[in-house]
Amino acid sequence: MDNKLEMPKEEKRVFRFTRRHLVLACTVLLIAAAVVLNVVLFNNPTKDPTPSAPAGDEGAGDNTQADTTLDGYFSATQVSRQRARDEALEVLQGVVESESADDATKTAALLEIAELAKAMEAEANIESLVLSKGFAQCVAVINGDACSVVVNGTELQQSQISQINEIVYEQAGILPQSVRIIVK
Repeated sequence: MDNKLEMPKEEKRVFRFTRRHLVLACTVLLIAAAVVLNVVLFNNPTKDPTPSAPAGDEGAGDNTQADTTLDGYFSATQVSRQRARDEALEVLQGVVESESADDATKTAALLEIAELAKAMEAEANIESLVLSKGFAQCVAVINGDACSVVVNGTELQQSQISQINEIVYEQAGILPQSVRIIVK
């Protein structure tokens, strides 16, 4: 008889989908969307976000158009990166300030905010240090345990690749096999 009394108690354990679960699921989806957007924007070095020169200007022998295009690429990449990060931070801040979110969800959001801030600081440090090594322009994008570094130049020497890998490792702790160096 005692077994029959215990059985209904076990059957009562049914998973209930609460508002907290909905908030957490939406937060995870928005962060995933921001990461995907980040990867799409920053891992396609052949795509140039700036408009090309009008027909007839080609072959004029003027290097200013190429320089302007490169400047536009690096500027647009930095703006896009910042916009994606701002959107992710806005979502996470909304979770932290939400009255319906529980403490565990708020703590997870705060940890994600701290990770984003750490990545942003590391990216800025990497860019500054790479520029100090003689590169004209640089954009670094950290995405989890990987980093993409886009530099302005023609062909990199092995010593330059080693310098960039060392800078990324020192600033972000990312191993060289997870660093992608792109020459624009």
